[in-house]
Amino acid sequence: MATLIAVLPGDGIGPEVTAQAIRVLQAVAPGHDLALEFAEGLIGGAALDAGEPPLPPATAKLCDSAAGVLLGAVGGPKWSDPEAVLRPEQGLLDLRATLGVFANLRPVKPHPALLSASPIRAELLADVDIMVVRELTGGIYFGKKTRSDTDATDECRYTVAEIERIVHVAANLARARSGRIVSVDKANVLETSRLWRQVTTRIMAGEYPDLELEHMLVDAAAMHLLSRPASFDVILTENMFGDILTDEASMLAGSLGLLPSASLGVAGRGLYEPIHGSAPDIAGRGIANPCATILSAALLLRHSLDCEAAAGQIEQAVFRTLDDGLRTADLAGGAASASTQEFGDAVLARL
Repeated sequence: MATLIAVLPGDGIGPEVTAQAIRVLQAVAPGHDLALEFAEGLIGGAALDAGEPPLPPATAKLCDSAAGVLLGAVGGPKWSDPEAVLRPEQGLLDLRATLGVFANLRPVKPHPALLSASPIRAELLADVDIMVVRELTGGIYFGKKTRSDTDATDECRYTVAEIERIVHVAANLARARSGRIVSVDKANVLETSRLWRQVTTRIMAGEYPDLELEHMLVDAAAMHLLSRPASFDVILTENMFGDILTDEASMLAGSLGLLPSASLGVAGRGLYEPIHGSAPDIAGRGIANPCATILSAALLLRHSLDCEAAAGQIEQAVFRTLDDGLRTADLAGGAASASTQEFGDAVLARL
């Protein structure tokens, strides 16, 4: 019986990069006795254009029945009216809530062949290997919102249970790495951060005494992430801080187009997507970097299908492609040596 993978290409460059990831999954599956079936659904702006809500009921049903969900990107200027009742990004938030994926994993490990693509000095990037663990379904993005002609509010709310479960995820990952966690908050100002720090300290001291825990304010973390990135191992943080810090961390790798992510719940089913946006300025030109989406597909194999060998095979094929000098436009200062399709072809050849 085939394993169902839900594919949500989304907006902008999303369809272009997800197409390459699907090709790679189709190529690697037979060698690992995987029978994969792919079904597409609408989300974001594409759903709005079709007269549907940002997360159509049919898409939610598809994703709920799938073993994993591969997402391209959502949003763009076409749907950016701040007065609009429905916006593409709401589809992504609703999908996270529907799937119950609360732990967002974003690995940041600059590839040696691409150190010159980063604006950060190469000597600062040696040995950088960071795992950002971002809480995904709480905080200010999911709090109550109000708006009037004269004011607006966004409530930031966290419960003890929400913090406890994300701390356990970070701690178990740290045990498999170098045993160090930096928990990022704004406890000098925010009550939610004070609760975050209190709960994290209690859980770590009581259940993970073998691990090293450091608390760091988010502004200091943003600075140190660029000035001494190799000092971080696992970064644990709440929703909005994690969103911002991981985009910043992408500059260590050289491009948003390189970094994948996995959003996990308690049942193994996950949502996998590149950390970049829909890049509408380059959509349809065939120049988008598919690396992050292909690597997100590898994370799907690892975390939702428990197929480490296939995941590693894809990752090594991507890395060898980069080692061999192929560069999409984002990595080549405009002098690209490969289109989106050609980069996908090269990865397939190395599989």
